[in-house]
Amino acid sequence: MEPYSADRSLYGKLRRRLARLVATKPARLSGLSRPLLTISFDDAPVSAAHEGAAILERHGARGTYFISTGLSGQESHLGRYTDAADIRALHAAGHEIACHTLTHLDCGRAKGTAIAAELDANHDALIALGVPAPRTFAYPYGDVSPASKDVLNTRFTASRALHHGLVVTGTDLNQAPAVGIEGADGEDVARHWLARAAAMPDSWLILYTHDVREKPSSWGCTPQVLERLVSEAVAKDFEIVTFEDGTRRALVSETTKAA
Repeated sequence: MEPYSADRSLYGKLRRRLARLVATKPARLSGLSRPLLTISFDDAPVSAAHEGAAILERHGARGTYFISTGLSGQESHLGRYTDAADIRALHAAGHEIACHTLTHLDCGRAKGTAIAAELDANHDALIALGVPAPRTFAYPYGDVSPASKDVLNTRFTASRALHHGLVVTGTDLNQAPAVGIEGADGEDVARHWLARAAAMPDSWLILYTHDVREKPSSWGCTPQVLERLVSEAVAKDFEIVTFEDGTRRALVSETTKAA
């Protein structure tokens, strides 16, 4: 798969901002003893499934892998994508297998019917592999529209976007913020957000990357960078959770917490 750029025009920016106002699913985060952290891997290249998973597991943590099964086994600028055996192994090790559409569809530009068809096909493919139906989603390219949010709102407990921020009470879990560990300044940016989240116990930081290898793509990071970030999070006493687990915590009502 060749690199693709989502719509960065003025219209695209306005569409993404408008989408923040519709089909919202407000988080309710309070009473946490320490902040939450999720490490997620988009597209799930093999390096993320092997190197990324190994780093998390050494720290007793698990991550979330957003899978587009239509890409399985293909080669791209991110390296080779995970195949059936890789996906089954990740699930068996306790990592979350989540949805990223079948073919990495740009949900910002696609019609609702096309998005629904892709979600159904990816769901069926994952079930055929023997893994549970995915409960969370990440927008490919981070591109969002009101129509896509409407489709996703009832299908998944949460859907992750790409704009920077922390999940706090009131944050829209149907367009949740995330911070990329990518590019030359990826580690510094991630550490900045780790520091912000560490100062706010009732917060949840979601980090994402793609490939994890010695010479990563512009959308990936090295194993050393990921290791340092996970080690720092452990030292700062973050609770590392999958996206699904974090969502479950963020959707618990105050009444339930008090019971």
